[in-house]
Amino acid sequence: MILTITTTHKNASDLGYLLHKHPDKLQSVDLSIGKAHIFYPESSPERTTVALLLDIDPIDMVRGSKHLSGKGFSLAQYVNDRPYASSSFLSVALSKAFSTAMNGTCAKKPELVDVEMPFEVKISVVSAPRGGEFLIRKLFEPLGYELDIERHILDTKFQEWGESKYFTVELKNSIKLKELLSHLYVLIPALANDKHYFVSQDEINKLLAKGKGWLENHPEKEQITSRYLVNLKSLSRIALDRLNEENDIQPTELSSVHKEKRKTLHDVRLNMVLTKLKESGAKTVVDLGCGEGKLIRKLLKEKQFERITGMDISYSELTKCKKRLHWDEMAPRQKERIELFQGALTYRDKRLEGYDAAAIVEVIEHLDENRLQSFERVVFECASPKLVIVTTPNGEYNIKYEQLMDGGMRHTDHRFEWTRNEFENWSNQVGEKHNYQVQFFPIGEVDENVGAPSQMAIFTYGN
Repeated sequence: MILTITTTHKNASDLGYLLHKHPDKLQSVDLSIGKAHIFYPESSPERTTVALLLDIDPIDMVRGSKHLSGKGFSLAQYVNDRPYASSSFLSVALSKAFSTAMNGTCAKKPELVDVEMPFEVKISVVSAPRGGEFLIRKLFEPLGYELDIERHILDTKFQEWGESKYFTVELKNSIKLKELLSHLYVLIPALANDKHYFVSQDEINKLLAKGKGWLENHPEKEQITSRYLVNLKSLSRIALDRLNEENDIQPTELSSVHKEKRKTLHDVRLNMVLTKLKESGAKTVVDLGCGEGKLIRKLLKEKQFERITGMDISYSELTKCKKRLHWDEMAPRQKERIELFQGALTYRDKRLEGYDAAAIVEVIEHLDENRLQSFERVVFECASPKLVIVTTPNGEYNIKYEQLMDGGMRHTDHRFEWTRNEFENWSNQVGEKHNYQVQFFPIGEVDENVGAPSQMAIFTYGN
């Protein structure tokens, strides 16, 4: 199996410094199942490519800690795809060959560690059982990668046998090298859904270490975790619990300093929504896109709210919500006040009708803009609560975040981040169409030039 990483950074040969591997030398590292060879097919200031070639010894592989034989086929230990298809073998090789780069260390040019460079990666060949191209895209695209995927047929001489589970994958992204290597380390074995060694709790620590800063916010973190841990439910639960504990704030891709700011901002946002709901006199409230139930927990503490409902498109988020509410231990009277169900904001649902108020907190930016018309109809025409509170990020404020100055968004799943003017125009059009009066409020500290980091619209039915 072979993996190549190419950069066309302004001084592309700096890749050798980052990897601690000289372009003029062929280097090798010993693995438990063979060797990994590192060499540069090309190296110039304009374009540099490093290759990682694995030479797997099938005898060493069979002698390893994980038994690889298959029932009914005595040669399956020796005749299989493991020497050729990228899997946990490649992850181990990456960690051994490029450990310093993966850890963000560059002795001679430390300033390069945090430089985002254009990279092209080619993986030949990766196995993606039970998911195929769709799975590959779900794992890599949320991290900003452009993909070119070629699926291979089983045998060119017997094309009627159909397509295989094997793909050649090319990735493109402008990213820090240490982030690229950590993505590959985790996602390649997650695709293969297998490990060539015994998986214990130590594997959780590896996953969390290499996934720090991106896995906790990945929309497929549950699937990645499960597949990386070869579907061992006990280990997956532990890993996900630890991920959620470390990321018990609004998802974001900002630095740790900005994450702390966002944590405070999210508290301010929820408290402001709670205050506005209390001031409205509403007794029945539905939280649309409730996630893990942070607003619901605040509403439960207020006797004013007699009926509290949470809806989310993600079943796993609703499960987390119940867990954080201590659902099984909850007093019967408290439990009678709450209803949780799965649903989508773009499809009419009669269960949403009859509420005094609806809260839609940092949700609309996760919808494609061409789906907003369906959302408007579901909420304002069909459900038609007396009060609707909508919050969304203020896109103008992003220039205050160093990582977003070049036009990025605060989360990989955001489809848009509106300016204050865009949000007000949309809200006023919705209000006029469905007979709602609209008020606007900033959320968070207001900057004189770009406003507050988040924005709120309160829709009140009737004149």
